Formats: sequence, C-alpha cells, structure tokens
Amino acid sequence: MNGILNVYKEPGFTSFDVVAKLRGICKQKKIGHTGTLDPDASGVLPVCLGNATKLCDFLTDKTKEYRAKLLLGCVTDTQDTTGKILEEHPLTADEERVKEVILSFVGHYDQIPPMYSALKVNGQKLCDLARAGKEVERKSRPITIFSIDIEKIELPYVTMRVSCSKGTYIRTLCHDIGQKLGCGGTMANLVRTRSGQFMIEDALHLSQIEERAKNGTLESILLPVDAVFEDLPKAVVKQEGELLVRNGNPLEKRHLFIEQKSWQDGEQIRVYDENGMFYGIFGWQDEKKRFKPVKMFLG
Repeated sequence: MNGILNVYKEPGFTSFDVVAKLRGICKQKKIGHTGTLDPDASGVLPVCLGNATKLCDFLTDKTKEYRAKLLLGCVTDTQDTTGKILEEHPLTADEERVKEVILSFVGHYDQIPPMYSALKVNGQKLCDLARAGKEVERKSRPITIFSIDIEKIELPYVTMRVSCSKGTYIRTLCHDIGQKLGCGGTMANLVRTRSGQFMIEDALHLSQIEERAKNGTLESILLPVDAVFEDLPKAVVKQEGELLVRNGNPLEKRHLFIEQKSWQDGEQIRVYDENGMFYGIFGWQDEKKRFKPVKMFLG
C-alpha cells in the first residue's frame, strides 16, 4: 500500500510504537512517521506507507498546531509535569500580565532544545544523557511561533492554541514563558491538532485502522501521495517522454501536455502519465529551459 494515514496518537504510545503497531496491522515494513510526538502527548501523527515514505521529511517540515496547557509557578527537569519538580514559586502576575508575556513569544525566537529530547549531541541522544544525570550545552535554534490563541485562563493554568514552525518544542515554550514571568512554567498537557494539511477531526485511532484492515477497507482511507501537492500545476507526459520520465531524466516542454506560459526558475509541477499514474515533482530550470526531477514516487 502507498499513501498517508492520519493517525490519532494516544497518550502512552511513542511515535515509534505507533509505527511498529501499524507494521503489524498493515502487514508491510515500509512505514515511517512524520514528526515525533512525546509519549504523553496525543493528537495528529501522519504516517507514510510504501512509496509515500519519501514524503516523511517533506511533511515533517510543515507547520504544526497544538493545544497546550501551561502550569505556572513550577519548573521540572523535563519541562512538563511528568518530570521531577526542581523549583516552585508563587505567581504574582495578574491575568493581563500573563497574557502580555505569552503573546510576546509570537514571531521569531531562538529556542534552546530541552535535555529530554531525541536530538543528538556528539552522536548521543540528549534524553539518554539526561537520564544518566548529565546536562550538556545546547545551541539555540531559530523557530517561529506564527500565532498563540489563549483559550482559557484559570491561574495557575493557561490553555492556549499554538501554531508554529518545525522544530518547536512546546514544553520549552511553556518553560520560557514561566522564566519571563519570573515564576517558572511547565507543560501540563499537549495535543497536536494539526500537522500540515492533516487535522485532528479526521485522525483515526489505531483500533479504527485495525478494524479497517480486517474488513478490507484500509486502502480507501489512505491519502494518495499526490494529494500533498494539489497546489502545484498538473502536467501529463506525452508518449515520447515516458521513457525519459521513467528513468528520472529531465523533461522539455515538448514532452508534456502543460500550460504554455513563462515559467520561473525553480517553479514546480506534478507529472502524471496519460492513465493518471503519478510520477513525481519536477522543477523548472530556466538556464536549460527544461523541467528537472525534484522527487520521484515510482515504485
């Protein structure tokens, strides 16, 4: 099977656990997820099957949206409430000040990844070092918070919806908000509500996917690979260009049924054969006046 499953990851499962279970459910090995969720977090986890695994890096780069519950007045070693409490402080700020500080994080900011993360330093995972009681220096990374919508304030708790770039740690955002308020902060709950075009309303639990597999309707819920590229212009390769495209060679305009216009360097198209089979993504090379393969999805 080739395509993408919008999985609802339940708390208690690692992202790796989800992939392992799906290998058994789908009876195939070629499966990969598109962005790790903490074991205690829940929500959207797009999983790629078959040739769609070539999309994993592409989908990981997409904008994410989360609903997070922030607990103020507490600092833990994991930056969430599953960790060991390191500090507790009284919250002296009022609601308006709390709102002001939270919204000040909208935009670009340099975030230092938490020790309890799967990032590697000198070949070692930070979380393994943290469990061994070691702390190492981490370089800050530029991330973007596109928006924060504060849904509820019941101090010391704040529930907020966060839209952010890849590589953002919501645990660390909660920690940093607490530091700026001077009382500390930690994450009490996290749900990923969107990953790229995949929404939580459409996500299926593993039990639902297993039921589909048993009754033979699993393939009907797979999002086809080309659906991810619906915003790109479509081109159909002519018969004389089929051998070229099958071998992953560049294509000239004359090889394609395509809109005749002035193409910009790097502009991309999705290419199909005359029977509707999706070959891949090609990008315009202005210097050579041709379309070069960017990502092929054959096989």
